[in-house]
Amino acid sequence: MYLSELVDPLSLTRAEEGLRCLQLKKEFYIAAEFEAFNSETISKRAEFLHYPLSSTQVESIFISLIGLGVLRREVDGQGLTERVRLTPMGRQILHRWPENWPSPGILIRLKYNFRHI
Repeated sequence: MYLSELVDPLSLTRAEEGLRCLQLKKEFYIAAEFEAFNSETISKRAEFLHYPLSSTQVESIFISLIGLGVLRREVDGQGLTERVRLTPMGRQILHRWPENWPSPGILIRLKYNFRHI
């Protein structure tokens, strides 16, 4: 059974829209497929951000992406950590657009923002 058969299409659409509306560049998601990152590290890596963000702002984005099912917390011997990685659904979204994902239009941005008020 393929992942796309296991993921609710509405959840997948919502995750795709959210991912495209948030302030992290595609380069972050590519890197998060292979490496775990914390918000402090990402806030200092301009190549991953559309514009400068504090670690608190990045952590808020992480929480949104975890809620959408795109990221998950890394686990070590002590339990959950500050670091995040891409989920299988996040990988599916990432690989859907090999070049670059489409910019969200105004309607997608409005819909995303209304969901997260």
